[in-house]
Amino acid sequence: MTRLQTKYQDRIVKDPEIMVGKPVVKGTRIPVELVLQHLEENPDLEDLFAAFPRLTMEDVKACLAYARAVVTGARRPRARAK
Repeated sequence: MTRLQTKYQDRIVKDPEIMVGKPVVKGTRIPVELVLQHLEENPDLEDLFAAFPRLTMEDVKACLAYARAVVTGARRPRARAK
């Protein structure tokens, strides 16, 4: 397991029954994609947290680490076993 994976794997999950299997912040229905899109359009964290009150700074860091892992070809989180 790489150091990069440990930065996100406890917070980013993929479950076919949640958001059609898109990677989401654990315990929410907030897709990583939506967090990244919001940051792309407006990198103000206060605005992000106002839009998604359940997010924490650690969640945001996990979303960024996940995006980096995807871009660099690191393994993605596996779908949860049922």
